[in-house]
Amino acid sequence: MNLSCIIIDDEPDAIDLLELLIRQSTTWTLKTKCYNALEALAYLKTNQVDFIFLDINMPQLSGIELAGLMPAGTQIVFTTAYSEYALESYVFPTIDYLLKPITLKRFLGAVQKIERHFLKPESLPRAEATPAYLFVKSGKTIRKIVLADILFFAGEKDYVSLVTVTEKLLIYRRLKDLEAQLKLPFVRVHHSYIINYDQLDKIEDNHIYIGNQRIPVSEKFRKYFMDLIDQKKL
Repeated sequence: MNLSCIIIDDEPDAIDLLELLIRQSTTWTLKTKCYNALEALAYLKTNQVDFIFLDINMPQLSGIELAGLMPAGTQIVFTTAYSEYALESYVFPTIDYLLKPITLKRFLGAVQKIERHFLKPESLPRAEATPAYLFVKSGKTIRKIVLADILFFAGEKDYVSLVTVTEKLLIYRRLKDLEAQLKLPFVRVHHSYIINYDQLDKIEDNHIYIGNQRIPVSEKFRKYFMDLIDQKKL
């Protein structure tokens, strides 16, 4: 796919590696390389690109700060050695989040994601829908639960808490078994949590908020979860 991009990073070695990966693994046009935020802002005022590779830890302005000053809709692939900025970065039009040092395998995965991002929506596969309800055994009672009303499942030692907009039920199932049974919009975000992302209120500091609950997003499940959020982002 013929896409154009620029690299913004204050580390020459990091720029050289990313440039090598782009030239060896893609047909993209690397239009320029910027070594600080001010240089990047000046370039983007008079030039258009499909997306940018943006380092987070830079002097003068961080990548997160710079992202807030860029022209509206600028598509970003963040690059950094620090994973704690991952969720914060998705406040912006973020396509992907690459942790340094960037390996060839991880870069090739990013290439697929970036090029898929620029495909027409009608060419993307549709998510398989989950049935509208399920039956849950809680104590001696079998209850019919409308899936759209579920906020999240929380795994405990010997049971799972099913939390809806109106109540909390205890069910004697393993979270792993529920994960295999459920489909989107239910997604595992932590060893102890499956959430209904249609009920998501906000994402902040590596946590998500649903109703009054603050739920952590673990490193193991973060990328898949943020890929799903990215598909819904304006």
